[in-house]
Amino acid sequence: MDWDSLFFNTSAFIAGVFVLDYGADKFIDHTVIVGQRLGISPTLIALLTAGAEYEELAVIVAAISQGRTPLALGNVMGSTISNILGAFSLGLLCHPGGSPFDSSAKVYSAILFFVTTLFVVLAYFQQLNRVTGGLLIALFALYIISIGYAIYRGISEPPQLSDSESDDESTNVCDEQTPQHSVRPSISEASPLLGDTNTSREMTKLPRPLYYHVLQLIFGLLALSLSGYILAHSSGTIADSFHLSGTVFGLTVISFATTLPEKLIAMLSGFRGQGGIIVATTAGSNIFLLTLCVGIVAVAGRLLDQSDTFVLFDLVTVWVSSLCLLVVVFLGPHRIAGLVLLAAYVAFLVMEFTVYRR
Repeated sequence: MDWDSLFFNTSAFIAGVFVLDYGADKFIDHTVIVGQRLGISPTLIALLTAGAEYEELAVIVAAISQGRTPLALGNVMGSTISNILGAFSLGLLCHPGGSPFDSSAKVYSAILFFVTTLFVVLAYFQQLNRVTGGLLIALFALYIISIGYAIYRGISEPPQLSDSESDDESTNVCDEQTPQHSVRPSISEASPLLGDTNTSREMTKLPRPLYYHVLQLIFGLLALSLSGYILAHSSGTIADSFHLSGTVFGLTVISFATTLPEKLIAMLSGFRGQGGIIVATTAGSNIFLLTLCVGIVAVAGRLLDQSDTFVLFDLVTVWVSSLCLLVVVFLGPHRIAGLVLLAAYVAFLVMEFTVYRR
């Protein structure tokens, strides 16, 4: 074993976690502010930003170029499972509860369930080819168009609040239970999801322009993508020393590392009561993976030996996870559900390393 390489990649992994924390904090705060300014749901913004799995796409393209299709598809399936059973469950455990998910979260969780069912059927009957791959990519294009239309409609419609309320950046975005006739001043928009403070400096601070928050949102997203890249490569080198097969490697280690941004975003969003962002990062990420990423793998035409790529246990876990997400979103956030999903994720990892290690 190369101990120098092991220590270096372990250090890179730790540094990636710090970059991850910074990027997630930036992303959540400014996503909410941009949504408030434009009069649209933060769920839709998160679908187009954190829901886009750039780091996953980079890993998949690299795996295809090296002829390691089982690694690419294993990463896709493992990430979809990790996003729901890992990230979403942590978000539920951190969520205070009491407030249901918004309509956008319900719509896109239902879309995810449809996409997941389509992928499982195609994979089980070994119909992932250039034709179906092209259809999946076209489905991804329709998905992006639907989000764009929803955002356009949200911007074009007048906001529900009055002008004085919508322009007041000091309104606490987490305090949804405060009556409209007793709006309380809260902290400045620089940290919109934390608790109230009474310092005069923060209450008199002038609001920043919209482009500032858009740039900060993009900066946070870039930090998340960078952290995913660092974590994926460092953990990959560490796991290679254990000689795992391509599918198991993608299903467990790589998928766990590349979905760490979603896990941290879900936890911070849960603590701050932003249930819509929890669902958006989960549903958006999985739709991105099961349409665009799977479509690219299928169009590449390098599926090779599917005996090492697909196991019925993995496909069933992918489908059941999506069904659980749909049920929880429609029933509302509950910590018990989060605990059950997290336990199921641990059981899945144990099964992959023991019974289905291939």
